[in-house]
Amino acid sequence: MNTFEDTGAYRWAQEAYAALGVDTEAAIARLQTIPISLHCWQGDDVGGFETPGATLSGGGIQVTGNYPGKARSIKELQADIEKVYTIIPGVHRLNLHASYGEFGDTFVDRDQIEIEHFTVWVEWAKRLGIGVDFNATCFSHPKAEDGFTLASKDPEIRAFWIEHVKRARKIAAHFGKELGTPSVHNTWIPDGSKDLTIDKTGYRELLKEALDEIFAVEYPKAYLKDAVETKLFGIGSESFVVGSHEFYMNYAIRNDKMVCLDLGHFHPTEQIADKISAMMVFSDEMLLHVSRPMRWDSDHVVILNDDIIYLTQELVRCGKLDQIHIGLDFFDATINRAGAWVTGARATQKGLLMALLEPTGLLKEYEESGNLYARLGLLEQLKSMPFGIIWDEFCAREGVCRESEVIQEVLTYEQQVLKERT
Repeated sequence: MNTFEDTGAYRWAQEAYAALGVDTEAAIARLQTIPISLHCWQGDDVGGFETPGATLSGGGIQVTGNYPGKARSIKELQADIEKVYTIIPGVHRLNLHASYGEFGDTFVDRDQIEIEHFTVWVEWAKRLGIGVDFNATCFSHPKAEDGFTLASKDPEIRAFWIEHVKRARKIAAHFGKELGTPSVHNTWIPDGSKDLTIDKTGYRELLKEALDEIFAVEYPKAYLKDAVETKLFGIGSESFVVGSHEFYMNYAIRNDKMVCLDLGHFHPTEQIADKISAMMVFSDEMLLHVSRPMRWDSDHVVILNDDIIYLTQELVRCGKLDQIHIGLDFFDATINRAGAWVTGARATQKGLLMALLEPTGLLKEYEESGNLYARLGLLEQLKSMPFGIIWDEFCAREGVCRESEVIQEVLTYEQQVLKERT
């Protein structure tokens, strides 16, 4: 594949950035090392592959749309992901939920899952040379119908979910050991109430006790890294969420765990970017779930909007990019699902590249000298820089589609593969 360097366009853009003290080659090289963890659940509308006996109700998860072509089996889901990886540049990972195991014809409840149910994913990941992150699936289950799992006041229900998360962590550690890269295990629960709640303290004490029991089993950090995911509200938990931001932030700091910040889990006007520098002063690592909320936590496909630009700028500016794990988390069943993956992942990478092409040192120099006009003016100047040429050059070097080729590539896959599934 010819690159823009062959036509001279890249050299022109390179010189434009060099005038600001930015090395485009260094930016491209750095972007090539930043993994993006692609979430499996976009491919089948968060359905999973549990056999009949499970239910998709319960726990505040809702996917809208019925666009044809969704994956109906592990084999189809893996094929879709592999295709998407050929369109997304950079380093790939997979973010896998516990409900996506290979369970055969026998129903295996969540508190009975074993490593053997995920061998198919281990072997697949080895073949592709990628790492796998993992998530306990504490939703879409009869025992989540009342909106409570780890914080349930029913001891039997609480014990069920504690056992499930314990087993999920064990499976995640196995992924990390087998694949030679730590698996990030994320714990998100839907626990909360739709309306006014009196005993908030009681629920939160139960959640703390459950987490303490779950994390009592330790695994080498070379195999497993734990995260706990905060939330402001959700479907059926509009009034009260047990695992709020403040709860998990305090729990994580005290217990040496990562906080997972999801872009859709805060007030619509709240910027996640502003939280990163505040939290990373006290935390060694952080997990991000990159999504796009629209009025509420609706998990729209990520695009290169201001929220993503602000987020990725802060990731680079804080100087701790290697300590922040980036995963995607959206699901849209109204459009081509492979296209949704491609758009979201590439948008996140574009944001990272834009941030890497920023003359951060010069901006800080203006700021520290009190030349705030120059700082503002340079930020405006960067908006009209030839970023797109650098992005296309990066894609070409990675052997994936340039931006103008992506739509046709996705539609061709739809015609040749996805359409056959209907």
